[in-house]
This record gives sequence, structure tokens and C-alpha cells, in this order.
Amino acid sequence: MAAGVASTRGETARHAQLKRLAFLWAQARGYSACALEVSLPGCRYRADLAAYRPHRNQTGTTAIFECKQALVDLRRDNGSSAATRERLEKVHRRRQVLEENLRVHYPQLRIADSLFSEFDSHDFAAIKHRGYTRVARELKALQNRLFDCTKFEKLVRYRCANLFFLILPEELFHDSEIPIGWGALVESDGALTLMRKPTWCETTAANRIRFLHRIAAAGTRSFNRQLEITFDEMAAERCRFGCSRNR
Repeated sequence: MAAGVASTRGETARHAQLKRLAFLWAQARGYSACALEVSLPGCRYRADLAAYRPHRNQTGTTAIFECKQALVDLRRDNGSSAATRERLEKVHRRRQVLEENLRVHYPQLRIADSLFSEFDSHDFAAIKHRGYTRVARELKALQNRLFDCTKFEKLVRYRCANLFFLILPEELFHDSEIPIGWGALVESDGALTLMRKPTWCETTAANRIRFLHRIAAAGTRSFNRQLEITFDEMAAERCRFGCSRNR
């Protein structure tokens, strides 16, 4: 396990090492506030590493670092909403055509579960029609991809940070597979090299301050774990604090 980086459940030593290198790279470039596994404001995603670089007399720069150790992990989060939605529409229309034909040719599939026959359901899976099964399987896969496999695209679209970096081993780096707007930091011989610069994404000062708050909260949780401060201890201390204020 990488020194100084706590492993999360199911995390490999390689992934932990990539996070450690990203942590080191960010701090060396002025990102003085960094934390691992940060829940991002305004969306349901977490960043492997979130970093904040202060600027004199103005709100600082925010950056998100995502580490990918395997090609399947990279491609899972690198889906395109537009392309997936276009394919989903085609498959959905294909399913509608198939269901219309199956209703005609297999009237026994109708399930009398409604007061009005035109609203009755049909058990299309009962006949194990090969074409319909294939379409239904693809439809489900596309829906899952649309909602769960477009993380990189959504982080940019939601303007979660000013800069986005993808951390990859050297053998995984292919410029054509780097998400639009993201920079690429490639690991080789224990160091990171910037192979593609990220595109600047403008965010409001308020969003950057919220981002900094999330970093601080994640850092606090990390120190709580290191100091073995439990939830029960925290609740008891809050209770004592509340009692002392009411005296």
C-alpha cells in the first residue's frame, strides 16, 4: 500500500499509489488544500482527489483528479450522453415495433391485469423471442450507461471545478480516449508527467468556496479516523457543549 494513503474498501495498491502521486503533484504546484475521496457539491459524485490553490486577493482555483488503473474503469466513466441517448432512441423504437408485432402474433401473451383491455400488460419474455430478448438487454445496458457511465462528461458539464485531471499508468494512455476538457497526467517510473493540458472551466466564487469546504470536511473525517474519534464520542461532546451553552 502506498505510504500515507489509506486504502478504501476494494481499492488496489496501484490505485492508492496513483492517488498518492496526484496528491504530491498537486501540492508541488501550489494546491495547498487537498483531500482524498471528496463528495462534490451539486452532484452525486466523489473525487479521488480534490484540490484548492489559493490566490492573493481573490478566490482560488479548484481542481479534480480522477485515477484510473484499468482500461475498463476508464471507459466505464467516459461515456457520451449524446451518443448513448441517440442509440437508446433507436433501440427503444425497435422494441416498440417488436412489441406491436408480438401482440398480433401471440395474443396469448396478454395479461388481464386492467379494467380496460387496451391497457393490459403482455408477458413478452414468456416466449423467449431471441430478437426481443436481445433488444431488451441492450436497452437496459444503454439506460445504465446513460445514468451511471458518464461521470467525466457530467463533472465538466456541472462545472464542479476549474480544472480536471485524469491520472493514468503509461500503458493506458491514448490521447483519443481522454475525455473532452480533461488533462492527462501519466505515471511512469514513479512520477507523473502532464501529457495533455486541461481546459479551464469557469465557476463562481461561491462554488469554489463550497468546494473548499468539502475539502476541509473530507480532511476532518480523515483525521477523525486516524485519531480514532468515534461518532458516539462526537455526539457526547456535542451534548456537553449544548448543555454548557444553556447554563
